Amino acid sequence: MSILVFIEQRDGNVRSVTRELLGEATRLASSVGGPVTGVCAAAADPGLAQLGEAGAARVLLACHERFAFYDGEGYAMAVEAAVRDVHPKVVLFAASAMGRDLAPRVAARLGVGLASDCTQVGVEDGALTASRPVFAGKALQRVRFPKAPALLSLRPKVFAAVSIAGATAAVEPLAVAMAGPARARVTRVAAVAGGRLDLTESEIIVSGGRGLKGPEHFALIEELAGALGATVGASRAVVDAGWRPHHDQVGQTGKTVSPKLYVAIGISGAIQHLAGMSSSKCIVAINKDPDAPIFKVADYGLVGDLFEVVPALTAAVRKLNAQT
Repeated sequence: MSILVFIEQRDGNVRSVTRELLGEATRLASSVGGPVTGVCAAAADPGLAQLGEAGAARVLLACHERFAFYDGEGYAMAVEAAVRDVHPKVVLFAASAMGRDLAPRVAARLGVGLASDCTQVGVEDGALTASRPVFAGKALQRVRFPKAPALLSLRPKVFAAVSIAGATAAVEPLAVAMAGPARARVTRVAAVAGGRLDLTESEIIVSGGRGLKGPEHFALIEELAGALGATVGASRAVVDAGWRPHHDQVGQTGKTVSPKLYVAIGISGAIQHLAGMSSSKCIVAINKDPDAPIFKVADYGLVGDLFEVVPALTAAVRKLNAQT
């Protein structure tokens, strides 16, 4: 069972979620056999040989000036060309913004199904299985794949990367026959000011909700996040009110995150929000309402006034930082 992994890169840098995909591909390969091959579409080689340490035996590089920015149509052609070359049984994507757009395009071109946002992958009786949250995270759907290749997108920060010291991947060119000029072209990407880490890649997230009572009080969240080395998130109610930009939103209609630590402050825990963060490794909730739904999924809960608790917590974290 050969496994193909889409190597996600931006601005000439391979994204960390790629190593998570290669790690899971390596574990699958150890169960069912077969090499792990990557496919990357880029304007230049972003250092793909280094992915051997992450588990890739070889990487196919579709190099074209059209791929300087993400091009859904062109990237889909590149992945399809890699599938024709490798004949994999499994193709893995990240359930990132790019992967959520690209994976369905590839599935349509190949005429196969897609299991999106998977949180568990396994092999039973030689057949690949996957689990994915459905109905806003209230249930887990377990799927099998009747037709090859099986296409899956994996939720970031759920699967662990591997490290194979000294290994290098063989980088080979991949020819892609472009079907005419692009129907749409990205000319510029505006980065978020400050160069902060994307929520989906963050190890620690501090999110604020409507309990903050106003956008000016998000300074409390920013200060705690700064002390923890975290990224700031927000609930949908806060984003809808215009307190925070949409790229800060965690939830079913925002970003799905799985950090090591998720701190929810002044967030009641609507099902839409829980769907986006319930797979976090450790959840800490701070809310004055002891019956808030967020406490049902929290590992640690603190009932109290956030305007008193958060400054005290920030001071305690800073004190611990000063001692290390």
